[in-house]
Amino acid sequence: MKNYNFILASASPRRKELLSIYIKDFKIITADIDETIPFNIPLEDAPLYIAKEKAAAVFHRLDKEDIMITADTIVLLENKIYGKPKDKLDAYNMIKTLSGKTHQVITGVCCYSKDNHVNIEFSDITNVSFTDIDDEIIEKYLENAEYIDKAGAYAVQGIASMFVEKIDGSYDNVVGLPMGRLARNLIEYKINLF
Repeated sequence: MKNYNFILASASPRRKELLSIYIKDFKIITADIDETIPFNIPLEDAPLYIAKEKAAAVFHRLDKEDIMITADTIVLLENKIYGKPKDKLDAYNMIKTLSGKTHQVITGVCCYSKDNHVNIEFSDITNVSFTDIDDEIIEKYLENAEYIDKAGAYAVQGIASMFVEKIDGSYDNVVGLPMGRLARNLIEYKINLF
């Protein structure tokens, strides 16, 4: 097994928490990039595109024994991306639109080592079905501000869990980092995780 210093190129506390289940010691750096998706990129490929852009922005900061993980998550429904809401009204409209429907949560993940030994790229897709949500419940939920900085205006591990009727796929993916799949990929590369 090969040992690397792990770098998480994300400011997301949820990704940090998920990664810490497998890897106890890692550094966090942020990748400040323009997350605009080019018009010629299929919507389901958008998270992997953004994850690659984040990786390109921070790769030069890696040391020889470093391995970097980047990720991006979107909510996709009826050929429309629901990213992080701009404000409370935007969040209301997102939750209202997702109500009573099944949407996809897609996370693109990149994992590269500075020595080019590791080159992992994948997208993970989870189907999430919401119950019908009453307007009054949506209003009450939005008072909590949990929606801020969350794709689709919700955190499945928080209060919004009451909206979820069914999850088909990786729960960790909905949180923001499909750790089971990432861990299996790293083990295939003979990377020491724990």
